[in-house]
Amino acid sequence: MTTNTAPNSPQASPLAPEWLAVPEDLNVLQAPMWAAGVEKNDAGEVTIDGISVSDLKEQFGTPLFVMSESDFRSRARAFKDAFDDAFADICGGVDVYYAGKSFLCTTVAQWVAEEGLRLDTCSGGELAVAARAGIPGANLGLHGNNKSDAEINRALDMKVGRIVVDSLDELERVAKIASSRGEIAKVMLRLTPGVHAHTHEFIATAHEDQKFGLSMAEDSTEEAGLSAAEEAVAAATSYPSVELLGLHCHIGSQIFEADGFALAAEKLLGFQAAMQAKYSVILPELDLGGGYGIAYTPVDTPRPAAEIAQAMAAVVRSKCAELGIEAPRVSIEPGRAIVGSTTFTLYEVGTLKTVRVDVPGTEKGLENVTYPRRYVSVDGGMSDNARPVLYDADYSAVLASRDSDAAPQLSRVVGKHCESGDIVVRDVYLPADVAAGDLLAVPGTGAYCWALSSNYNYLARPGVVAVRDGAARLIVRGETEEDLLNRDMGVANV
Repeated sequence: MTTNTAPNSPQASPLAPEWLAVPEDLNVLQAPMWAAGVEKNDAGEVTIDGISVSDLKEQFGTPLFVMSESDFRSRARAFKDAFDDAFADICGGVDVYYAGKSFLCTTVAQWVAEEGLRLDTCSGGELAVAARAGIPGANLGLHGNNKSDAEINRALDMKVGRIVVDSLDELERVAKIASSRGEIAKVMLRLTPGVHAHTHEFIATAHEDQKFGLSMAEDSTEEAGLSAAEEAVAAATSYPSVELLGLHCHIGSQIFEADGFALAAEKLLGFQAAMQAKYSVILPELDLGGGYGIAYTPVDTPRPAAEIAQAMAAVVRSKCAELGIEAPRVSIEPGRAIVGSTTFTLYEVGTLKTVRVDVPGTEKGLENVTYPRRYVSVDGGMSDNARPVLYDADYSAVLASRDSDAAPQLSRVVGKHCESGDIVVRDVYLPADVAAGDLLAVPGTGAYCWALSSNYNYLARPGVVAVRDGAARLIVRGETEEDLLNRDMGVANV
């Protein structure tokens, strides 16, 4: 076999994905991946509201989630204002529920309330956070495909504004529990409209073959000719202990195209009109979910909240007019689109190594060509960002502690866990002189990173720092080894 060694030039590496271009300047922070207020100072350090990453590391350590409070509040207000404006003539505005599953703590819950949003929860634990934050029950929703009796009772105790029911079994259980308490449960029905969302299959949630929701397809129940969705409407209206508020759907996450949201809205409004005609039931609310995409890499192109709102309003307006029905009160559930880009994760570089990877040769007589790929290990990994291993999610990264005039080198940022799949950033161009002790910043880590974090290999989960007006404070304390051992009953009394 004849092997040819390619030059060490990092330009346009064949190992890089097609979408990844070599940056013209590695020292530039590329919008819109970063929060407002994140920039580089004269020394080349990444700063947030004027605070340098070296100061953050010295005060709080690494890994560290660094969040802009001002950016979070601005994005929350943008959704509320844009949707209220777009739907003002249709239904008087929109109820915006922040999807707490993306990232939730008591401080963030309070920001949500202060900016005029409501809060969507998915478990008893998230309800507990909401209660501790002082969020009124009327401003809460409870999701989940397998709510326990305890969670349903807790929701009723807190007088939550809506319980989003996911199945016929759950609807019956909610009705029985509410009846036993002599109360009425406010319920929405989560439907699966059969819309294919352009996203990863694990986060597409409106197709038939998955665990969420009530199918709108006919013959999806044992009762011939009825869909599970229609059977649920009939059942809900028959339970004295249930107040059926309306319909809900969520087609997936990290979606950039508008066509899926439009089609889902059309299907649900058509179903609402059919149920109104058949059962004389008025469904006053319609939740169109969330899932709006953000920029994880330079090629991602998220849509502004106002553009999303206007597109969705146009569909609801025209469809209601076509069907001759009064428009329901619309609600949405953005999570990632609010919190995702507010945050970056700060890491310290440890070991580095370069490997040579075979690529099929294109020249006559050459079986392969080898190209370099550098592995840059950091002090976190899949325990603070599971999305790359779960969803093949792409991220970007920058050298955060200094500027560099070194050539760009294709790199793979990896963690310190005992897994070959422990990848933080699969492909990124970083300066060739990145070395141990340097700081890297990975943008877009506000959603589903801390929320999915773990203690794999007994690593302590990082803290979360909120920065505003030049001041940084912990809103979630990082764990210590003592925290990890506190639940170990073998050493609890040592």
